[in-house]
Amino acid sequence: MPIIKHLIDASQGKHPLGAARSGKWPTVRKKHLEDNPCCAVCGGTESLEVHHIRPFHLHPDLELDPANLVTLCEAKKDGVNCHLFVGHLGNFRSFNVDVVADAAAWAEKIAHRPLHEEATA
Repeated sequence: MPIIKHLIDASQGKHPLGAARSGKWPTVRKKHLEDNPCCAVCGGTESLEVHHIRPFHLHPDLELDPANLVTLCEAKKDGVNCHLFVGHLGNFRSFNVDVVADAAAWAEKIAHRPLHEEATA
């Protein structure tokens, strides 16, 4: 990280992108996945990620807060990486401030999507 960016981030109270996670993170992550074992978008249960609603690098104080976590998958079920698409708006350098609402909206759309058989009947 360039020194100027590091100083600007430090002055704003931001945690650098490469910052180490808390030693408690593995336990919190495991507990979250036990309580939320399905992707909030597609309902999948494979390749699950625990996504921080408010990004860890901007809000390190929320790293272990269960209210700041949502389960998203990278299974590419039906061709979509839910973590990348909904959690990061298609770019891992970005984040989605509306990830919980968007995950719920997409889950609803997926649950009620028309199928070809229904469309032609």
